[in-house]
Amino acid sequence: MRMLYINNIGSGFAQHIEIEPGTTVAQLFAQKMPGKEVGDYLIRVNRQHVPADQILVEGDRVSITPTKIEGANS
Repeated sequence: MRMLYINNIGSGFAQHIEIEPGTTVAQLFAQKMPGKEVGDYLIRVNRQHVPADQILVEGDRVSITPTKIEGANS
């Protein structure tokens, strides 16, 4: 199944990727961001906030944006 993945870390990039049918938002995050804390990122599907257990469908657009900038004061 094909979808658009937008990674906004650093300079960011967008690319079409293939995922297995039935993949959830949480599973995609774990695949693309190993070792990262989900709470440190804003994850949207088709520009909307969604639950972690939402199943992705053909043509979805997922963006992952850090909520904390490395090196910045909190």
